[in-house]
Amino acid sequence: MEPEFTPELVELAYRNGIFPMHNQFSGELEWYRPNPRAIIPLDGFHVSRSLAKTIRRGEFQVTMNRAFEDVMRGCADRDGGSWINDEFIAVYGALHRGGKAHSVEVWRDGALAGGTYGVALGGAFMAESMFHRVTDASKVALHGLVSRLNERGFTLLDTQYLTPHLASLGAITISHGRYMQRLRTALALPATFD
Repeated sequence: MEPEFTPELVELAYRNGIFPMHNQFSGELEWYRPNPRAIIPLDGFHVSRSLAKTIRRGEFQVTMNRAFEDVMRGCADRDGGSWINDEFIAVYGALHRGGKAHSVEVWRDGALAGGTYGVALGGAFMAESMFHRVTDASKVALHGLVSRLNERGFTLLDTQYLTPHLASLGAITISHGRYMQRLRTALALPATFD
């Protein structure tokens, strides 16, 4: 019998280098521990000239934890479906209310233009997903996240898998063993996201 999908189980999984995703085709809950694992070194986030110009223009406003569920629903709204279903939104919403899951929102003209969310434990942030409705909004969200993590003394930003988009922003892969070493060190830190 599978254990109940709860905020406590999700936190325990993250502390052990594992994360959940629903299989959108079978509907089954599955657990993953990729090797290699993708991270963005917090001193290695790549801000392109065009992204720097976008940020300087000030057309976007960045907030934290103002619209957590809306960000999750934005991430779930994608062609071809998503692993983020109502059960995920409920469990991660409970983590958010418990101060362990956080969102970065990007607004333009008062409307949600993009964002990202994930789970913060100690000095580790496990980014789950991001979305944009306006060009560059997800990059601005990730820039806002990296800035917050650096300000607050975090040492690990886990992005799970390497995509060309994340690689263009500075993401790299490391072995599972190295990831677990970094995770253990980060979990021991007294960092807080808020």
